[in-house]
Amino acid sequence: MNNSLRQPAQTAIEQCMGLRAHESCCIVTDDERMAIAEALDAVARETTDDVTLVRYPPGDQHGEEPPEPVAAAMAGADVVLAPTTKSLSHTDARTAANEAGARVATLPGITDGVFLMGMDADYEHIREECGRMLGQVADAEEIRVTSPQGTDITLRPGDREWQEDTGIVHEGGQMTNLPAGEVFVSPETADGTVVVDGTMMPHGQLEDGHHVEFTVADGQVTDIADDGLREEVEDAAAEAGEAAFNLAELGIGTNVGVTDLVGSVLLDEKAGGTVHIAIGDDHGIGGGVHAPIHLDGILTEPTVYADGEVVDLPQDER
Repeated sequence: MNNSLRQPAQTAIEQCMGLRAHESCCIVTDDERMAIAEALDAVARETTDDVTLVRYPPGDQHGEEPPEPVAAAMAGADVVLAPTTKSLSHTDARTAANEAGARVATLPGITDGVFLMGMDADYEHIREECGRMLGQVADAEEIRVTSPQGTDITLRPGDREWQEDTGIVHEGGQMTNLPAGEVFVSPETADGTVVVDGTMMPHGQLEDGHHVEFTVADGQVTDIADDGLREEVEDAAAEAGEAAFNLAELGIGTNVGVTDLVGSVLLDEKAGGTVHIAIGDDHGIGGGVHAPIHLDGILTEPTVYADGEVVDLPQDER
């Protein structure tokens, strides 16, 4: 085990997942994330003897279903941690594991650096920030997001509930991303313009002056000004049709321990004071759209309004 990864692995296993001696734990990984998986495996074995490490080749895209034996192993465990190259967050396998009673943490695209930085946090404080955010937005009929770069979009949650990703999942059926820290909703509809200035695939962290812009009408992305993003969505649309153009998510970062964007969506979308807006799949976060992509774009200077009132965003230190 890489000893430098021991402390973040302990935070994940002990504080975030609350693994107990009588429980089973499944670590799902691929060939490119073995160091983190082995650190989690070693720490988990200090609590329980019932630990399984399952490895499979990296998927081709985020949201791709893992092989059936991997999905079965996930559904059969009490605790699942998935440090993988491609995200399992928005998959039927993850949903089925939760429905079977597992508590699941996905760590999509995790790197050693992101693991070290993102897990060096007080997750009880992050949980408090999530609660404070929910208190401001949960009952709003309309959320508007603007930014100096040109974002102006209005989203309507409708009957869909806001959710929180606190990083602490101690009850069966719960799910989190790690590193964690956000509140989010899959809106029923949205209209407006999004201009991403932070991080977005396929580019990673955007250079100064490089923005990714797209237009939304009736909850569907109708125009994408960026060639790279357009190609990603159109490739997914060849498989899933209009579902690939779904406006999937609005999220607010609550992890004030993330002080700099690093080009990892997993970490950057959690940064306190940022907002992320995603395209594609939302069936695992309260919506009903299945798509082979879930692409988050991060806004670094958002203003958020809940029914016209300015939301007091977490104060990051960037």
